[in-house]
Amino acid sequence: MLATQSDPAVRHDLIERMADARQRTDDLFAIVQPDSLYERPIAERHRIIFYIGHLEAFDWNLFHERVLGLKSFHAEFDRLFAFGIDPVGGGLPADQASDWPSISEVRKYVSKIRSVLDEKLADALTDSVPPGPNGFPLSTLLNVAIEHRLMHAETLAYMLHQLPLHKKIPQPEVPDVVTSPVISSSIKIPAGVATLGLSRESGQFGWDNEFETHTVNVSAFSIDRYKVTNRDYLAFIAAGGYEARAFWSDDDWSWRSGQGLTQPAFWKRNGNQWLYRTMFNEIPLPLDWPVYVSQAEAKAYANWAGKSLPTEAEWQRAAYGTPDGEERGFSWGAVQPNAGFGNFDFERWDPVPVNAFPQGQSAFGVDGMLGNGWEWTSTEFAPYPGFEPFPFYRGYSADFFDGKHFVMKGGSTRTAACMLRRTFRNWFQAHYQYIYTGFRCVKR
Repeated sequence: MLATQSDPAVRHDLIERMADARQRTDDLFAIVQPDSLYERPIAERHRIIFYIGHLEAFDWNLFHERVLGLKSFHAEFDRLFAFGIDPVGGGLPADQASDWPSISEVRKYVSKIRSVLDEKLADALTDSVPPGPNGFPLSTLLNVAIEHRLMHAETLAYMLHQLPLHKKIPQPEVPDVVTSPVISSSIKIPAGVATLGLSRESGQFGWDNEFETHTVNVSAFSIDRYKVTNRDYLAFIAAGGYEARAFWSDDDWSWRSGQGLTQPAFWKRNGNQWLYRTMFNEIPLPLDWPVYVSQAEAKAYANWAGKSLPTEAEWQRAAYGTPDGEERGFSWGAVQPNAGFGNFDFERWDPVPVNAFPQGQSAFGVDGMLGNGWEWTSTEFAPYPGFEPFPFYRGYSADFFDGKHFVMKGGSTRTAACMLRRTFRNWFQAHYQYIYTGFRCVKR
């Protein structure tokens, strides 16, 4: 029997998770030097100050009127901080730092929202107010608020990664993982079935694009045992991959040429040496770390290698399938995620070698499919059969069913453990370079 939101254990868990998610984002903003909170590290994104207000405005706009029956106390800020932007098409934002409210005003707004919501949601979780809109339980809306914030804890890390190093406050680092050299190989995956999506009957939380569950027949294929490494990608660059028109689609070539791209966004040339920009430093290129690139760059590499990017169903089968036909909850089995299985859940700021966690291996012997960098697929982000948008957040997925966004699977070092579930789908457009996303190739 499923627990309900009135179950004290469920109430406590949701309250604790909300507090933890807030701490994650508070800690992230704290790495920015105080005089740099109005910077815009990525041209297509808002200034940092926007996101400090956005996280609370999202929660307030989700709960205050439709669930709690509260009136707004700062309608202007509710609108100002309501929506982020996606870097597809259109012009770049042209606002100035002086157009934004002071940090003290924004923090006062944040503090007031937290105080009011904490009090009212505690009452609501004891069933003293009706369920959420359209019959959705309040626990679903709280999961939406929690995971929305945790997603930003990751995507804001992408943005702050591009902030000049002197504008950040270095944080303690987890010791490097030392491994044996990576020996590339491929794993044969037999034909079989991949189960995609989540059943509404399960009672489990999922975003609208995770529903409904269905199966896909997958033909036999081979997949790289490890993510493509910086060493692998260096060979592509040395072979003239960025100058070879044949490896790029028309659209991707036009983008690459227009941007003058010659390397991944995380790499830097220093004379004859390649450097890698970590969150807080520049270091010699770690050859066994996964390469982080846009989908366009990943496809060009795959073409050069005579391979392809996996489909979502192929990736799913390699990660969760088993030789006997059963499917696992996680690539390693049924045990909940912990630090022994991979590089995820905010354990580190940066990647580790692709062979660092053999205990996270899939049943077929594929390594590192959860954590250490999302993985591009060739599958356009589109609705599953039976898709229904969340009535309280209609644009969350549907706004991106446009043929320009592609499914990413797995997770990065900054992905929360709750989003390592088998059905979670991430997505970005093909020409965005700043995300913690790598890839592996398949041959059919």
